Amino acid sequence: MSGGLKVGRDGAVLTLTIDRPDRRNALDVATYAALTEQLALASADQTLAAVILTGAGAHFTAGNDLRDFQAERGAGDSAGMSFLRALTTTDVPVIAAVEGYAIGIGVTLLQHCDFVHIGEGATLRMPFVALGLCPEGASSLLMPRLAGARRAAEWLLQGKAFSAREAVDAGLATSITPTGQALAAAQATAADLAGQPPAALRLTKAMLRRPDRQAIQETLDYEAQQFRARLQTEEAQAAFAKFFKK
Repeated sequence: MSGGLKVGRDGAVLTLTIDRPDRRNALDVATYAALTEQLALASADQTLAAVILTGAGAHFTAGNDLRDFQAERGAGDSAGMSFLRALTTTDVPVIAAVEGYAIGIGVTLLQHCDFVHIGEGATLRMPFVALGLCPEGASSLLMPRLAGARRAAEWLLQGKAFSAREAVDAGLATSITPTGQALAAAQATAADLAGQPPAALRLTKAMLRRPDRQAIQETLDYEAQQFRARLQTEEAQAAFAKFFKK
């Protein structure tokens, strides 16, 4: 384990488990860095057929660790942005297994996974506006496409929580499983992918993603610029103070 991330390999399948259960698997700088490194290694490993992304214990991830938002940021990509770039550009199929809470980037990263299996008791939410922030993960582009403009407005402007069933109906998730069975469903999908010709598998994923790659990268850049600026606002700092007071 490195940086709050457990790494497991079973044949042609790599499993990355976010392992910070005491923080509901919130993603900090070290965890982002570990995820980015593993995705880069996976992309370079032509023997891999699939990456499973999941969370330890009862939750997928509570999103970005808000303590990191209060730290000084250097120039260039943040750790979270580096992870998103690695996720959006890999040609290895990525399968998410979601249980419990998926919050913030825990939702937006699902847009870039090829398969999403989600436990029926899961709760998803993107509370960016409530935190004085703005969308990230190219969600301002992709969420209206997936869910429709009306539902995207509820989820992004109002920050409304939504269920596994709503995620599937919106096209954000592949299937609903009984609570606790999302990982098993992801492993079954990975096993099927591992039985496919590997070069054809990767090429086909790249072809499916190619038409939107430029627009996604441009949106990531624009959102990141706005997000960085929002972090310094009084609105955001007041929202963080309220959160930590709780």
